[in-house]
Amino acid sequence: MVAEIFRPELVCPAGTPAALRTAVEAGADAVYCGFRDETNARNFPGLNFSPAELTESIRFAHDHGAKVLVAINTFPRAGAETLWHDAVARAEGAGADAVILADLGLVAHATVKHPKLRRHLSVQAAASNPDVIRFWAATFDIKRVVLPRVLTVPEIAAINLEISCETEVFVFGGLCVMAEGRCSLSSHATGKSPNMNGVCSPPSHVLYREEGDDLVAELGGWTIDRTPKGVPAPYPTLCKGRFSAGGYSGHVFEDPVSLDAAQLIPPLIEAGVTAFKIEGRQRSRAYTQAVVGAFRKAIDDHVAGRPIASDMTKRLAEGQTTTAGAYKKTWR
Repeated sequence: MVAEIFRPELVCPAGTPAALRTAVEAGADAVYCGFRDETNARNFPGLNFSPAELTESIRFAHDHGAKVLVAINTFPRAGAETLWHDAVARAEGAGADAVILADLGLVAHATVKHPKLRRHLSVQAAASNPDVIRFWAATFDIKRVVLPRVLTVPEIAAINLEISCETEVFVFGGLCVMAEGRCSLSSHATGKSPNMNGVCSPPSHVLYREEGDDLVAELGGWTIDRTPKGVPAPYPTLCKGRFSAGGYSGHVFEDPVSLDAAQLIPPLIEAGVTAFKIEGRQRSRAYTQAVVGAFRKAIDDHVAGRPIASDMTKRLAEGQTTTAGAYKKTWR
C-alpha cells in the first residue's frame, strides 16, 4: 500500500480585499493580511484592511473554505501599545483564524487577554532553533512558527524532529536572508524602523534622480544604487543596494534575487513543514492569481504523485531567482 503524501497548507498574501478574493478563488488554503496601520509589516499607502473590510473578507474566505491569518507583526512603540492591543482584539472580533505576532510583550498580552485566539509566531521574531521555538510554544501556546529564510532543508527537518508545534516556510517572493526582526540598516538611514513602522523603505524617504545616463536611487539621503539607462531599477532597499568596499563594487550586503522554492516542495514536505507561504502583499491581483494558481497546481501534482513542472514559476519571478539563502544555494 502506497503511503499517502501529506498535503501542506498554501498560505497566500492579500494586500487588499480584492486580492484576498483573488487568492481564495485561485486556490489558497489560507490568506494572510493586515490592518491599515503600523501594526503590520507591509504598511504601504493604499494597502491593507479596515476593520469592516476584514470582517467581510473573513466571511468571504470562510464561505469558500479558506482561513484568514491577520499579521500584527511589528513591534509596538513605547506609549502606543494600545494600538497593537486593539488590533489583536479587532482581529478576533472579525473572526480571524489566527494572528501572526512577533513582539514578546504582544504575544504575552494576546495569551492572557485572548486565550482562545490561535497564535502564530512571525518570521520577524527570528525563531530559528528548537530551544527558542519550544520556549514560545510552552510559554505562550504558539501553534505555528514561521521560520526565517536562512535555514537549510536539513536544518528545518532537524528542528521539526524536536518541536511539537507547526512550521511554515516561505516558498516564493522576496528573499531576505538578514536576521529578520533586526532590520538595522533601514532604521539607520531613515530613522524609521521597518520592524516598528512596517516599511523598510518609506516612500517619503525614497528619491530618484537622473545623473547622466544613470538613474540614481537614494534612501534617507544615502545613495544606494545607480542603474544604467534601459535596465530595470531595483526596489530601493539598503540591504540590496550596490556599494564599494575593500576594492569590491557590487551587492555588499545581499544580492537582489527572488526566492523560488517550487522544486523544493517534496523535500520540505519530507522535512515536516506544515505550511508553504507566498510573499507579496504589495503585489497586484494578477500576480497573486498567477503565483497562487501555480503553487496550488504544484502542491496538488506532488500529492497526486505527478512531477512538478520545472519552469512553472520562472516567468513570475523578478529577474534572478534562487532556492536558497534559504534552503539550498542553487542559482539559475
